[in-house]
Formats: sequence, structure tokens, C-alpha cells
Amino acid sequence: MAELELVGITKRFGAVTVVKDLSLSIANGEFVVLVGPSGCGKSTLLRMIAGLEEITEGDLIIGGTRANDIPPQKRDISMVFQSYALFPHMTVRENISFGPEVRGEDKAETERRIRRASEILNLSEYLDRRPAQLSGGQRQRVAMGRAIVRDPKVFLFDEPLSNLDAKLRGEMRTEIKALHQKLGTTIVYVTHDQIEAMTMADRIVVMNGGRIEQVGTPLELYDRPGNRFVASFIGSPAMSFLDARLDGGAAVLSDGARLPVAPGTRADGPVTLGIRPECYRRDPEGPLALSVEVVEPTGPEIHVFGRIADAEVRVIFRDRVLPAPGEEIRLSVPVEDVHLFAPDTGERLGP
Repeated sequence: MAELELVGITKRFGAVTVVKDLSLSIANGEFVVLVGPSGCGKSTLLRMIAGLEEITEGDLIIGGTRANDIPPQKRDISMVFQSYALFPHMTVRENISFGPEVRGEDKAETERRIRRASEILNLSEYLDRRPAQLSGGQRQRVAMGRAIVRDPKVFLFDEPLSNLDAKLRGEMRTEIKALHQKLGTTIVYVTHDQIEAMTMADRIVVMNGGRIEQVGTPLELYDRPGNRFVASFIGSPAMSFLDARLDGGAAVLSDGARLPVAPGTRADGPVTLGIRPECYRRDPEGPLALSVEVVEPTGPEIHVFGRIADAEVRVIFRDRVLPAPGEEIRLSVPVEDVHLFAPDTGERLGP
């Protein structure tokens, strides 16, 4: 295992800066997920850690050693890519052992590592098969096995599940998290899928425009997003936002509805309310009026699309009362579930 320290990391491609003065500490054995929209710089950052991209400015420290000028093969890092990149003419065993054989490592030790990796990844019965005889999930496990036999200090994953269908992605999320629990190796994982980030990470790093927006545990980011961008990105279905103004301890919407907010939040004035879909409550005396437009029963939940004041919202109910399009439902929201953001900067207001 190794600690990673990124100090003032910047990456430029010509006149374009894609990562901007980024600093981050990753502890030994930690599972950190870099998440953000396409083009935010997360994959570029991962490639700089791997040594596949040069660092324009700043320092990368791996296990206490500055690694900027250390070649990729000497950084003691293994990387799993989006593409499986398996040799189609080789068996699973040959694919996994290819790296150690090229490096001239001891054959007995390599065989021990192959057995260990195949047991961890449930590949023992597939060692003599070729990639064409495997499912997508099994191929991704072979790619992971190839990384495991290096016994690295750090694993890097670059969107490894994006080629899999929804069911396999769910299964592989569980397998990768279980792998981390067994190996205890430091993992840096890149994805644009916030569900992957929420379910797998010890800490999530939310990136946007080459910068870090917020770092925290999944529940810290979900319960207390630092700004509107993080609030909108973390959580599925996404948080809805309503324009309002604060007046005497309540948020007043455009239709005159008054929604209580936490005391001592800030002075009166314009504000953006953020409310997660599952936080609305049916309440005949509630201050909010939801005009129902579309209803989607999912089985365990009922998703309702509609409008509150002048904002489009999604509301999730867990009862079996099915509203009808055109119906108006009165709602309330617990004070602790109302997030407040500055309309101009998007920064979080209050506790």
C-alpha cells in the first residue's frame, strides 16, 4: 500500500489547461473515487498518476517519494482501463501471466499470484478459456487479475464498468468493493457515474472544469453538498431547485408559498432552495402545491413529475397511493432537508 500526495498539480495541452492547481491527499489503503462530468479532467489526472501523461506543474508523491520523473513501469502501480485490452489468442492464464513473463519474474511466484488472483476473482475454472468464451464481466475480471498479479502499491481504475450492461455493472461494483476489502490496497477510481461513486468509495472527489469542487465521504456529500453543482451531481434522481426569497425564517416561493428553513441561516434576500425527491412528504396542510404531470410507478416507489411554483420537480413517494396527471398534491418538507444556496455563486448557505 502507498499514500498518494498531489500538490498543486496542473496539466496543460498547449494553451488549454485541463487540470488547474489541484491538491489532494489519499491515505494508505483508501478507496477514492474521482467523479464528474465528461471533460472535467478526472481521467487526465489518473493518467498523470500512472505516468502516462506528463505533469505540467506541481508534485506527485507516491509513498513519500516524488514520482514526477519516475517512468510508469517503475511506479509500482497497476491500471485497469475501460477497454479490457486482452489478447484474444491467449487463455485467461496466459493473459494474466503476460506481464510477469515479460518482466522475467520468477515462474513459481507468478503461478502463486495467478492462483491467488483467480481465487479472489472467481476465475479458477476459466483459466484455460480464451476471451471470446467469456462474458463481459468475466473479461473485466481477467483485466483486474492482470493488475493484481503485479501486487502493486496502488490500483488505478479508469471507468472500467462503462462497457457493461446495467446488471453486470451492479455485480462488478460489488466485486470491486469486495476486492478492495480483501487486498486493502490503495485504489483511485475514475467514473462519471455517481451511483458507482456513492456505493464504492471511502471518499469521493467531485471535479468540475479541472478543479475539485468538494471532497468527502458519500454521505457527507449527499447530506451536506458544498455548492449547487455538487448537490445536482450527487444523488439519483437529482435534487430539484426552486427560486425563493428568505423572509422572516421562511423561504417564500413565486406563488407565495412559505416553506420554513433552519433558523439563523442568513439575512433575508434571494435564495435557491435544493430539495431531494425523497424528502417531500404528503401533507394536506403542507405549504407546497405540486401540480402532477407524469406518474411513473417503479414497484418500490412512485416517481411523480410536476411543477411547484415555477420549477419542474421530481417527487418520490414510497406509499401505494397513485396520483393522477392534473391532480394537485399538498406537500411539506422537513426543515433539515431544505438546502439553501446562493443564487449568484451557488455556494451553500447556512449549516
